[in-house]
Amino acid sequence: METLTAKDLTLGYGEEIIIDDLNIAIPKGEITVFIGGNGCGKSTLLRSMARLLKPKEGGVVLHGEDIAKMPTKEVARKLAILPQSPVSPEGLTVYDLVKQGRHPYKSMFKKWSQEDDQAVNEALKSTNMIDLQERSVDSLSGGQRQRAWIAMTLAQKTDTILLDEPTTYLDMTHQIEILDLLFELNERNGSTVVMVLHDLNLACRYAHHIVAIKDKKVYAQGKPEEVISCNMVHDVFQMKCDVTYDPMFGTPMCIPHGRGRCLIKNAVAESYKTATAH
Repeated sequence: METLTAKDLTLGYGEEIIIDDLNIAIPKGEITVFIGGNGCGKSTLLRSMARLLKPKEGGVVLHGEDIAKMPTKEVARKLAILPQSPVSPEGLTVYDLVKQGRHPYKSMFKKWSQEDDQAVNEALKSTNMIDLQERSVDSLSGGQRQRAWIAMTLAQKTDTILLDEPTTYLDMTHQIEILDLLFELNERNGSTVVMVLHDLNLACRYAHHIVAIKDKKVYAQGKPEEVISCNMVHDVFQMKCDVTYDPMFGTPMCIPHGRGRCLIKNAVAESYKTATAH
């Protein structure tokens, strides 16, 4: 069952076409990851699926409805998006940022309610931000700041969350922290999570469904073990690699070729020199 689909979708800026006649279905209740080379249209596609970019052709369907014809607040009650590197006003506290997630439920006649309080507190608790709620967002570390923004999207109480490169500029520890959080949200709440990632091995580890984009279209999609291969990596990223399996998770693991210090080859070379010296 799909929660979000793109039908005959063509996207671009001005005369430049970024995505051309693309069809895609996002599985409900799963984690989907978009992969592809720089500039291939991953972020553009994500923005279009959140109705932040008007298609040139085709359309996006959310829960069976044409997203272009839905009221803005109705879309925001069903789908939340976290753009790449969001910026908050200087001095804004974590609590006040997370409160912004309740905006789709506000109107002239509906004041802040106990339901809103509960949604904000649940979002803070889910992201382990309760103790930091009075801190200003700009005083937080990168990982904490990203958790604060994710808490804001959770306060929207949507069943679908889109994230554009949520681990960008984070060190390895914070990358895993954020991806573990999203994985737990999916496991616990059945949330549909769609995100753009650059790290193929992390994409394989956390995704149920991977979509590889090349030449303005979907090159391949499916389970990580169905999509990730030496040929796919070569065709999509113009890179030679070996594909093996992660010994801890059993998911595909890409080992890129390239220059650099290779201990195995050096050890073999030294062994060969020793053997032939006698």
